[in-house]
Amino acid sequence: MQNHIDDFMRHLKYERNASAHTLRNYESDLLQFYDHLAPPDKEGKRRTVSVTDLDHLTIREYMATLYEQNRKKSSIHRKVATLRTFFRYLCREGILEVNPAKMVSSPRVDRKLPNHLTIEQMVRFIEMPEVETVLGKRDRAILELLYASGLRVSELVGLNLTDIDFANQSLRVRGKGRKVRVVPFGVHAKTALQSYLAVRGELLVEAGPEAIDPNAVFFNYQGTRITTRSVGRMIDKYVRQCADLHHISPHSLRHSFATHLLDAGADLRAIQELLGHARLSTTQQYTHVSMDKLMEVYDRTHPKA
Repeated sequence: MQNHIDDFMRHLKYERNASAHTLRNYESDLLQFYDHLAPPDKEGKRRTVSVTDLDHLTIREYMATLYEQNRKKSSIHRKVATLRTFFRYLCREGILEVNPAKMVSSPRVDRKLPNHLTIEQMVRFIEMPEVETVLGKRDRAILELLYASGLRVSELVGLNLTDIDFANQSLRVRGKGRKVRVVPFGVHAKTALQSYLAVRGELLVEAGPEAIDPNAVFFNYQGTRITTRSVGRMIDKYVRQCADLHHISPHSLRHSFATHLLDAGADLRAIQELLGHARLSTTQQYTHVSMDKLMEVYDRTHPKA
């Protein structure tokens, strides 16, 4: 079975262009399933497991074990989805005739509504950094871009100088599956970005030549390309300074971007394109977020409301 897992991981990496985060999740889920089927002994050796011997009952038994371990429904749902994709790959390669995971129902997961800020909260939050400092200018540019373009944090930290088109106020973004899309940004983000780029070189003073990535847009205080974790810590810092904001994450700015566009009447397909969602169903979660806005319009306009 290990050989099939290795082949599948190569398929995800080189044919599907899966991100490093996706690859880690798939490999972790499959190895946990393998551990369940054939736990390694003290020397790390396993008994041989043939994928042709696995059926839907095997997967259901595995799910029962996960429930006994009090795993979250969302975690079990993901593991079943991983197995379904893995076995579908084996069917496509002619190794299996039937996908055993196709006959297994995933646990129902309650979809949480995305956490987002109001427009007033968003404006106040973006203005938190003190732009008199280099890091303050950097932070303001990051917050402006996250909200102006709806970027994932992984997309923001991966930006290179050549991805910025100031003339057209747009970014070339590499999203999930390394798919490239072009997204616009507004005049406030443009101003903040130009202000930061004017002093960007000052962050390189502390970096050794081997650590510098000259193409990176955003650096940390050590002069190396900023990481998603660093952006998360930066946002946490400003959340602590805002008394009325709680449970705000970098992704909340992306949620706010989509929600505010939808509230203003933007087409759902256009929002899907801007966010880089592969499926419209992923974007449709924002229609639930905007239900309050919909009810407000209904109450204000319907004669029998």
